[in-house]
Amino acid sequence: MATLTEIKLNKAERELSLSFENGKSYVLSAEYLRVYSPSAEVRGHGAGQEVLQLGKELVAITDVEPVGNYAVRLIYSDNHDTGIYSWEYLEELAENLDENWQDYLDRVKQAGQKRKTFVNAAL
Repeated sequence: MATLTEIKLNKAERELSLSFENGKSYVLSAEYLRVYSPSAEVRGHGAGQEVLQLGKELVAITDVEPVGNYAVRLIYSDNHDTGIYSWEYLEELAENLDENWQDYLDRVKQAGQKRKTFVNAAL
Protein backbone atom coordinates (compact mmCIF):
# COMPACT_ATOMS: atom_id res chain seq x y z
CA MET A 1 0.00 0.00 0.00
CA ALA A 2 1.33 3.41 -0.99
CA THR A 3 1.01 6.49 1.17
CA LEU A 4 -0.96 9.40 -0.22
CA THR A 5 1.34 12.39 -0.52
CA GLU A 6 -0.98 14.96 -2.09
CA ILE A 7 -4.70 15.42 -2.48
CA LYS A 8 -6.23 18.30 -4.42
CA LEU A 9 -9.89 19.13 -4.80
CA ASN A 10 -10.93 20.74 -8.07
CA LYS A 11 -14.43 21.96 -7.25
CA ALA A 12 -15.07 23.37 -10.72
CA GLU A 13 -14.40 20.01 -12.40
CA ARG A 14 -15.85 17.98 -9.50
CA GLU A 15 -12.64 15.93 -9.30
CA LEU A 16 -10.14 14.83 -6.72
CA SER A 17 -6.47 14.52 -7.72
CA LEU A 18 -4.38 12.02 -5.80
CA SER A 19 -0.61 11.55 -5.74
CA PHE A 20 1.04 8.63 -3.99
CA GLU A 21 4.60 8.14 -2.74
CA ASN A 22 5.16 5.45 -5.39
CA GLY A 23 4.90 8.18 -8.05
CA LYS A 24 1.43 7.25 -9.28
CA SER A 25 -1.17 9.98 -9.73
CA TYR A 26 -4.87 9.71 -10.41
CA VAL A 27 -7.89 11.93 -10.97
CA LEU A 28 -11.22 10.59 -9.72
CA SER A 29 -14.63 12.15 -10.27
CA ALA A 30 -16.86 13.10 -7.37
CA GLU A 31 -19.60 10.90 -8.82
CA TYR A 32 -17.32 7.85 -8.86
CA LEU A 33 -16.12 8.47 -5.32
CA ARG A 34 -19.70 9.05 -4.13
CA VAL A 35 -21.16 5.87 -5.63
CA TYR A 36 -18.25 3.89 -4.17
CA SER A 37 -18.36 5.56 -0.76
CA PRO A 38 -17.06 3.24 1.98
CA SER A 39 -19.97 4.24 4.23
CA ALA A 40 -22.47 1.74 5.61
CA GLU A 41 -25.18 3.76 3.84
CA VAL A 42 -23.68 2.67 0.51
CA ARG A 43 -21.90 -0.60 1.29
CA GLY A 44 -24.32 -1.95 3.87
CA HIS A 45 -23.12 -4.03 6.78
CA GLY A 46 -22.17 -7.11 4.80
CA ALA A 47 -22.09 -8.80 1.43
CA GLY A 48 -25.28 -8.36 -0.55
CA GLN A 49 -26.41 -5.32 1.44
CA GLU A 50 -24.95 -2.73 -0.94
CA VAL A 51 -27.28 0.11 -1.94
CA LEU A 52 -27.06 1.21 -5.58
CA GLN A 53 -26.48 4.96 -5.68
CA LEU A 54 -28.49 6.75 -8.35
CA GLY A 55 -28.79 10.39 -9.37
CA LYS A 56 -25.24 11.33 -8.37
CA GLU A 57 -24.20 12.68 -11.79
CA LEU A 58 -23.92 16.28 -10.57
CA VAL A 59 -22.75 15.61 -7.03
CA ALA A 60 -19.74 17.66 -5.95
CA ILE A 61 -17.22 17.31 -3.17
CA THR A 62 -17.55 20.40 -1.02
CA ASP A 63 -14.81 19.63 1.51
CA VAL A 64 -12.02 17.19 2.29
CA GLU A 65 -11.29 16.60 5.97
CA PRO A 66 -8.19 14.73 7.16
CA VAL A 67 -8.69 11.72 9.43
CA GLY A 68 -5.44 11.09 11.23
CA ASN A 69 -2.52 10.23 8.95
CA TYR A 70 -4.32 7.48 7.08
CA ALA A 71 -7.59 8.75 5.56
CA VAL A 72 -9.92 11.58 4.57
CA ARG A 73 -13.60 12.20 4.98
CA LEU A 74 -15.25 13.61 1.88
CA ILE A 75 -18.20 15.95 2.25
CA TYR A 76 -20.59 15.93 -0.71
CA SER A 77 -23.10 18.44 -2.02
CA ASP A 78 -25.90 15.92 -1.40
CA ASN A 79 -25.03 16.06 2.34
CA HIS A 80 -23.38 12.63 2.37
CA ASP A 81 -20.44 12.80 4.77
CA THR A 82 -20.10 9.46 6.56
CA GLY A 83 -17.50 7.62 4.50
CA ILE A 84 -13.89 7.43 5.66
CA TYR A 85 -11.61 6.96 2.63
CA SER A 86 -8.33 5.36 3.75
CA TRP A 87 -5.26 5.80 1.57
CA GLU A 88 -5.52 2.07 0.80
CA TYR A 89 -9.15 2.38 -0.31
CA LEU A 90 -8.43 5.45 -2.46
CA GLU A 91 -5.56 3.61 -4.12
CA GLU A 92 -7.81 0.59 -4.73
CA LEU A 93 -10.52 2.80 -6.25
CA ALA A 94 -7.95 4.53 -8.47
CA GLU A 95 -6.30 1.34 -9.70
CA ASN A 96 -9.64 -0.34 -10.42
CA LEU A 97 -11.42 2.68 -11.89
CA ASP A 98 -12.28 1.20 -15.30
CA GLU A 99 -13.52 -2.13 -13.93
CA ASN A 100 -15.44 -0.52 -11.06
CA TRP A 101 -17.07 2.07 -13.30
CA GLN A 102 -18.20 -0.55 -15.81
CA ASP A 103 -19.58 -2.64 -12.94
CA TYR A 104 -21.50 0.40 -11.69
CA LEU A 105 -22.93 1.12 -15.15
CA ASP A 106 -23.95 -2.54 -15.49
CA ARG A 107 -25.71 -2.47 -12.11
CA VAL A 108 -27.55 0.74 -13.06
CA LYS A 109 -28.72 -0.90 -16.28
CA GLN A 110 -29.73 -4.13 -14.49
CA ALA A 111 -31.82 -2.03 -12.12
CA GLY A 112 -33.69 -0.64 -15.13
CA GLN A 113 -32.28 2.83 -14.52
CA LYS A 114 -30.28 5.26 -16.63
CA ARG A 115 -27.62 7.79 -15.76
CA LYS A 116 -28.62 11.29 -16.73
CA THR A 117 -26.41 13.09 -19.20
CA PHE A 118 -26.10 16.81 -18.67
CA VAL A 119 -24.78 19.13 -21.37
CA ASN A 120 -23.54 22.55 -20.25
CA ALA A 121 -25.27 22.10 -16.91
CA ALA A 122 -25.04 25.13 -14.66
CA LEU A 123 -23.64 24.08 -11.31
